[in-house]
Amino acid sequence: MKTIEVPALARVEGEGGLYIGVKDGKAVEIRLDIYEPPRFFEGFLVGRYLQEVPDITARICGICPVAYQMSSAYALEKALDVRVSPPVRALRRLLYCAEYIESHALHIYLLQAPDLLGVPSALDLAAVAPEVVKGALRMKKIGNEVLKAIGGRSVHPVNACVGGWYRWPDAAPLKALLPELEWGLEAAKECVKWSLTLPYPDLEIAYEFVALHHPDEYGVIEGEVWSSKGRKLPVAEFETGYIEEHVKHSNALHSHTVDGGHYLTGPLARLNLNHAQLMPAAQKALKDAKLKLPLKNPYKSLIARAIELVHFYEEAIALIKAYAPAGPAHAELTLKAGEGAGATEAPRGLLYHRYKIDEHGRVQFAKITPPTAQNLPRIEEDLFALAPKLMKMEQEAATLTAEHLVRAYDPCISCATHFLKLKIESRE
Repeated sequence: MKTIEVPALARVEGEGGLYIGVKDGKAVEIRLDIYEPPRFFEGFLVGRYLQEVPDITARICGICPVAYQMSSAYALEKALDVRVSPPVRALRRLLYCAEYIESHALHIYLLQAPDLLGVPSALDLAAVAPEVVKGALRMKKIGNEVLKAIGGRSVHPVNACVGGWYRWPDAAPLKALLPELEWGLEAAKECVKWSLTLPYPDLEIAYEFVALHHPDEYGVIEGEVWSSKGRKLPVAEFETGYIEEHVKHSNALHSHTVDGGHYLTGPLARLNLNHAQLMPAAQKALKDAKLKLPLKNPYKSLIARAIELVHFYEEAIALIKAYAPAGPAHAELTLKAGEGAGATEAPRGLLYHRYKIDEHGRVQFAKITPPTAQNLPRIEEDLFALAPKLMKMEQEAATLTAEHLVRAYDPCISCATHFLKLKIESRE
């Protein structure tokens, strides 16, 4: 009997465990056990007035609250047949740019880079490369400042609502951030160059990539759900192509395609499916990187995030320069019974919401499919691909190697601190 156990892992949101069953020297069972208690958001949304939903769902995550606000708002607007104005939509994209900036800067420099550079934590990275960490914190802070200027605060912003915004934010604080955003754009370009120098483990996976796609812009808040296998679905038909199910070993649902396959959502999927829609500076960064697409190494999602950083800094600058609010800050809502689905791209991947409401605007049913639930089966399959290497390692090395792979996904299981207990058990 061979057992490897690790009490906890930092730098990932949530709590869980990894079980590896070994027979005849081969991994025969791998389970990513998510044992953190269910949080029941879908249940306690029932009976709530629709304008409460964006603020409640934002509390699901402190890193990507905008994603939950936007997916819920679009789903409820669809139920009411409401379409927001172009200025409202532009400001939504700007809020989303800010979330990508703060989330990607955090993950690239403080969560995944320490793994690739062989140091235990961001604090250790700061000891050997203080300017790198200082720059990372400055980049992240810029995203937080844009969130605050639009949403009233940098965590769980409170200005977004069904139909648009409670009020137009003042232009002056946003435009005052342009010098910092210009600095951030140049820093993001350097981040791409730096990301190409990092030592990535060799692991190529034949993924099915799934992401939101929009023909005229980098897919974030509207469009169709595209698959690299050719499946193209309107958001309203998402559940016909992608199915959730309970699994015995996890308090998180697992997702698969309608034909039973597992798929990948997130930065690799977005870049591989939507690179033609990148902003000019991001296009140049991608071209100069001389990457061969599709990228299929899960560790190299860091490179995809770095290219997206360039894109979202560039887009944020353009949106702020063009910001000139006109008309009402939110559409007029006419309450009626209805049902609607909405999907946006959280930094970690596709986030789908569906709601039924009654004639008073009260929620009768809620369904939320977060990106990590969609990626969990795919992570388990990746660990199977990694298992032969793990079997040959000592406990500490095997643990770190498994942790690095899981962390590359930037899973957001909850807003807790610890994630992984690793157990390798021999059945021989």
